[in-house]
Amino acid sequence: MKYGFIGCGNMGSALAQALAKKTTDILLSDRSGKGQILAKELGCQYADPATVAAECDRIFLGVKPQGMESVLGSLKDILLLRKPVLISMAAGLKLERIEQMLGFSLPLIRIMPNTPVAVGCGMTPYCHNTLIDDELMADFLEDMTFAGSFDALNEELFDVATALSGSGPAYMYLFAEALADGAAECGLPKDKALLYAANTMLGAARMMQTSPKTPDELKDAVCSPGGSTIRGVEALENHEIRKAATDCVVAAYQRNIELGK
Repeated sequence: MKYGFIGCGNMGSALAQALAKKTTDILLSDRSGKGQILAKELGCQYADPATVAAECDRIFLGVKPQGMESVLGSLKDILLLRKPVLISMAAGLKLERIEQMLGFSLPLIRIMPNTPVAVGCGMTPYCHNTLIDDELMADFLEDMTFAGSFDALNEELFDVATALSGSGPAYMYLFAEALADGAAECGLPKDKALLYAANTMLGAARMMQTSPKTPDELKDAVCSPGGSTIRGVEALENHEIRKAATDCVVAAYQRNIELGK
């Protein structure tokens, strides 16, 4: 199957990098021209959106939600003729809304990846309409092997999943940077502080994935009574780290709902 990308922003580029490890039969298109550079890096081809629509069997829609209707409107005739599989990653836009924009039904897959798909560690919920059968979905997931984990999810939960896993890397980077700044303030070179923060987050995530213990139990296992770790945890609690983390997901969720209107 020939894949196409309409839009090569951060998310589209990340997915293209993952897919290119499986196949280079890919056409990239975008408005900025950055896709041309990416196409050379990946050994793919660069084209305009109409060519992507005319030649590709499966097309990733990497455009912003506000621009989706305009993009689909300009390609309607080609899409109606060829009926490719469309794969949307637009936050807030439900499958039904995309079909309304088109004015007809096409095989649709909706995904919400995060940027770590570029390094094979993404977390991507997905759903699809009734024109996607099990065989086609399984084939698509096989092609996305190098993107990381994919999880079938009820579309009604997409907005909140997007607020957590889709936006989540930004929260993690912010926290890791803050931890590294604290270590640098105490004398650790900044490059080493960033390395230690990143690997510590990676290890902690792996522990959450593999241990039967809850995050709270894993936290307690690190905190010795009267030790330094519990002092650090107390500092986080005094600054309401839990409330801040909860509020950031809720705020992103509410914005996703706004984008879908």
